[in-house]
Amino acid sequence: MSEALAVGFDSKLEELREIKEDARRGPDDAATARQHDRGKLTAHERIELLLDPGSFTEIESLRRHRATAFGLEHRKPYSDGVVCGWGTVYGRTVFVYAHDFRIFGGALGEAHAQKIHKVMDLAATAGAPLVSLNDGAGARIQEGVTALAGYGGIFQRNTRSSGVIPQISVMLGPCAGGAAYSPALTDFVFMVRETSQMFITGPDVVHAVTGEEITQNGLGGADVHASTSGVAAFVYDDEPSCLEDVRYLISLLPSNNNEVPPVEPTADPVDRRTDKLLEVVPTDAARAYDMCAVIEEIVDDGEFLQVHAGWATNVVCALARLDGHVVGIVANQPATLAGVLDIEASEKAARFVQTCDAFNIPLVTLVDVPGFLPGVDQEHGGIIRHGAKLLYSYCNATVPRVQVILRKAYGGAYIVMDSRSIGADVSLAWPTNEIAVMGAEGAANVIFRREINAADDPEAVRRQKIKEYKTELMHPYYAAERGLVDDVIEPGRTREMLIRSLSMLRAKHADVPARKHGNPPM
Repeated sequence: MSEALAVGFDSKLEELREIKEDARRGPDDAATARQHDRGKLTAHERIELLLDPGSFTEIESLRRHRATAFGLEHRKPYSDGVVCGWGTVYGRTVFVYAHDFRIFGGALGEAHAQKIHKVMDLAATAGAPLVSLNDGAGARIQEGVTALAGYGGIFQRNTRSSGVIPQISVMLGPCAGGAAYSPALTDFVFMVRETSQMFITGPDVVHAVTGEEITQNGLGGADVHASTSGVAAFVYDDEPSCLEDVRYLISLLPSNNNEVPPVEPTADPVDRRTDKLLEVVPTDAARAYDMCAVIEEIVDDGEFLQVHAGWATNVVCALARLDGHVVGIVANQPATLAGVLDIEASEKAARFVQTCDAFNIPLVTLVDVPGFLPGVDQEHGGIIRHGAKLLYSYCNATVPRVQVILRKAYGGAYIVMDSRSIGADVSLAWPTNEIAVMGAEGAANVIFRREINAADDPEAVRRQKIKEYKTELMHPYYAAERGLVDDVIEPGRTREMLIRSLSMLRAKHADVPARKHGNPPM
């Protein structure tokens, strides 16, 4: 190469480096300072925390919009307000897009949307997880209907990739109007307190229509969506801890629906005794305890990740490992409402079961349930329909499924909590189990009502009949004698028996009927 050509090429390279650095730096230092003053990181800073160091490859960093209305022709920043590309998390490929709030408030326009469409298509083609780092002001009003069409393309791709690749939404700023539907279509939603909000209509619109006064956080803040609406699966106080747990969640998921989750070698012995459970779980079925302590004792190194920990707390849904293999755990929580199933608990567990089944994660169900929550509000709110969602999800699941009945399992709630009759592969029970249509007290009052009412001492007869019913139908071996429980085990062998059962089922193959799709209850 001649010296003149080399000099010319050097100038071009220098120009390219300057343009790319300008695109990365953003509009100006003041915009970055304002972002930091809000307690928020920039798009690139977030991506650096999410991905393995040095692994990010950006695409379309030089993209600009082509709108000409309302002065936009004079404002054409590089990237158009969204950073897209791929990198690795613990060495595995992950795709990401991140709104840049410094540019048009992260608002979505035509070019912005097309960049997101491209990275979503690449994630689906490569069969790798997609993470969206959301911090945007919704549709770019100046671009009109083309911005709305951009959202339509995102929603379509969210739906097409549902159950195919893991989709994770991380809310790190505002998300209002139609934009909120994309996170709702994904598998997991993370939020950060104080800085992230989600709502369809904001506080001003709510006030104009209903007269109600409410703040943005009060209407759609992280804690609201974590404990009341159930939209947020995980909530954090700051962005670094949030993004660290996004990485942890990705480590528990497969790259796509044709793979299994990564196996993590463990030094926790397969046959480790879990005799501590004898201290954790009272034999008296009326006494409460924390099911999380049971899960901690059973799983590898006591480590698990709760999903929707603050919502519908009468059921626990968690991802953990047993002998290094990822499992999904669904468990009644006796510490809240005695572990009954209600509308929200049914929805929470149904969604979790469905997610685990989509991504080849075996299911462990820990049962201690007195039934469905009675009440007019529950019946009018559709407990039949919502309870059926959990039933449908379990019946439809083809992954390995193991049930353990710790104490009580009454009525329809026993059936719904992955009983053998709806397809559990293995059902185990502790010697404290009570499986029945209902509790002994209620059953005696129904069966022997006339006899009790006619007795000279009704209370004595009631006690006698309760004891009789327990002896006849509620002893811990009744279900085992009829093949509805595969074995009654010592609590101290719970971990070992779960691992043995799941190991046996690892190559499970389930034939499903030919159909376009099922029609689950809504």
